[in-house]
Amino acid sequence: MDTIWPEALPKSKGPKYTLVADTIRKAIDNKALEVGSKLPPVRELAYRLQITPGTVARAYTILTEEGLLQAEVGRGTFVAPPKSPLLDDVWARQLHLRDDKYNADVSLFSPRLPDVGQVALIRECLKKVSQADPRLLMNYPTRDAYQPMRQAVVEWLSDLPLGAVTHDDVVLTHGGQNGLCLVFQTILRGPKPVVLVEDLSYAGFRRAGELMRAEVVGVKMDKWGVDPQAMDHILRQTQAQAVCVSPEVQNPTGTHTPLERRKEVVEVARRHDLQIIEDDCYRMGDAREPSYRALAPERGWHVSSISKILTPALRVGFAIAPRERSVDLRRSAEYGYFGLAQPLAELTRLLLSDPRTRQIARDVRARMGDYVRVTVNALGGFDLNWAPDVPFVWLNLPSGWRAAAFSRAAEREGIQLRSADEFALRDGRAPNAVRIAMNGHVSLERFEAAMQRLRALLDNPPEQISV
Repeated sequence: MDTIWPEALPKSKGPKYTLVADTIRKAIDNKALEVGSKLPPVRELAYRLQITPGTVARAYTILTEEGLLQAEVGRGTFVAPPKSPLLDDVWARQLHLRDDKYNADVSLFSPRLPDVGQVALIRECLKKVSQADPRLLMNYPTRDAYQPMRQAVVEWLSDLPLGAVTHDDVVLTHGGQNGLCLVFQTILRGPKPVVLVEDLSYAGFRRAGELMRAEVVGVKMDKWGVDPQAMDHILRQTQAQAVCVSPEVQNPTGTHTPLERRKEVVEVARRHDLQIIEDDCYRMGDAREPSYRALAPERGWHVSSISKILTPALRVGFAIAPRERSVDLRRSAEYGYFGLAQPLAELTRLLLSDPRTRQIARDVRARMGDYVRVTVNALGGFDLNWAPDVPFVWLNLPSGWRAAAFSRAAEREGIQLRSADEFALRDGRAPNAVRIAMNGHVSLERFEAAMQRLRALLDNPPEQISV
């Protein structure tokens, strides 16, 4: 490494960090730096070049995001091996959002998936779509034309405990949110229907309800999810038509609903003829319990998508009705938007049918698990709810912090996260907690630095008295 560095950086126009990055790139290109070579620590190289540590750190971060370097926690920064041909350098071309001491904002609002090969595979599938039968690009979609794609979805979901499912039960939607809206359109009746949600829940439930002019009522929840007794009490007063739940991965708390609790929810739903809408969009790992559709096949509706395991960009999701309501759900989709664009449907069929896709999904899950591990290592001393295959963690704040104040303080540190207030109903009460989503678009090194800044905030709550 010593041989590639002059006593000082050459005089040239442009930021110093680009000179450092360019020097390392050239050394890798001409083999002066071999794969596995360890780079000097940030402070050591900064001292040698008489520049700030932040300048060196920024150069390392840029090269890490380009895939030329890899950072290993506790060991250092090394020259990375060549990327797999399936991988594509997507994020290295993104513009930095801010030019400050942290390089750019680190958004932890929503999970952002790493590219572990899906971009190249999607491009490959797009090329096949472009060379397909011209009729695919010139005709309205039909129900029969979508059968191969629906069958691909059935096979993609075959390891889930959904009960009996055929391609006729699957409706293709524009992502999970569109799936929720479609189910609401199919279920809800009357001028002012009522929909139940957990006190803390995905805001999309409320938005979909509002579109249907429904009253959205919160139900008490505990560490296992929705409280069946509280739900029963509300149903005796409201005659609600549906309840929205996320039993595998509750958003935002990450709670998992065990089988016994699910059976209790089903019992209450049957007593009051309540439809159960299960949002399964945040599950990345294997399902641990039977779905509500399997437990209550006459009233369980299932909504999922590929957004949290492959990509959210395609906006592809799936809605599955109880068997006796499949025709109603299909009619809602056909009356609403005919169906997915045929080229998009064909792209999804190719993607889900490709034998590489399941391995890519496993790789995405493993990579997101690396970010979860970094988060837990930094924040595990606090009240943290997490799982290795869930792309966010739920942090109950320590004494001295309010959720809104902590969110503002984090944003001043270049970190954006979601306060519990964003998941509560307008008239509901939110705990002093925040949801921290994993961001696979930034390097692990930069993500870890963000977690350490959050740790510093948690260790030092504000000491002030308001009068």
